[in-house]
Amino acid sequence: MIKEEHEVSVLGAPQGSGQVTSTVVNIRSETIVPDHIVWSLFNTLFMNPCCLGFVAFAYSVKSRDRKMVGDVIGAQSYASTAKCLNIWAVVLGLLVIFGIIILVILLTTGIFHR
Repeated sequence: MIKEEHEVSVLGAPQGSGQVTSTVVNIRSETIVPDHIVWSLFNTLFMNPCCLGFVAFAYSVKSRDRKMVGDVIGAQSYASTAKCLNIWAVVLGLLVIFGIIILVILLTTGIFHR
């Protein structure tokens, strides 16, 4: 006798045609609010002109706190401010980097040397 046949004979045949019940679980679709915390942390560590990255990080944390409490409107407001500050931090950071690169190129080529 095969092992599976033995198990079926021990357990017995499937029960008759009883009523089958099913359970339906409804999951609410919550509004997803991005808090931009990773972007803010990157800007805090690497591109932080005028401390905009740090301020954006603070607003991102506030947005995450509001989201955990359930205040979607407040979370969206803080997230929008953090996004705007992150954009400005990136733009100003890139302008500073490009300005330094151009200044170094001008100094090494001798344009300022007479």
